[in-house]
Amino acid sequence: MSTTSTFDLTATRDEGYRFTIRFEGTDVPPLVTDEPPPLGKGEGPNPSRMLAAALVNCLAASLLFALGKKGVTVKGLTATAHVELGRNEQNRLRIQRVQVNVVPTLTPDASAAAVDDAIDAFEDFCVVTQSVRSGLPVDVRVEPKTA
Repeated sequence: MSTTSTFDLTATRDEGYRFTIRFEGTDVPPLVTDEPPPLGKGEGPNPSRMLAAALVNCLAASLLFALGKKGVTVKGLTATAHVELGRNEQNRLRIQRVQVNVVPTLTPDASAAAVDDAIDAFEDFCVVTQSVRSGLPVDVRVEPKTA
């Protein structure tokens, strides 16, 4: 039995640094991305913000899942990300750190032991965080064509 699945998306340049991302094979609406000024016009999130959004969303959903598995009722949940950008040894801009804060609002009858168990386990459910932490291989191919 294969444990691998795939999905595809396509980024098409609209103008400048603005792209439209289409999530192939789904009904998910396209997403517009753009770099902030001075490169772009800031008409959408840039890739660094999308990575942070993916991390914070995945961690929030993973905590919600882990709490649910322990029978804990979550009335609300907010998650924030604080991203530090900096230059590496080659003076290239890189994401150096992402700090995520997840704040679930629980019912007063929530078992402290169940909450602690869920908090201890939830990060392991987060596909994005665990992939980034372990070093994600990215194969890149460039296929130039003329117009």
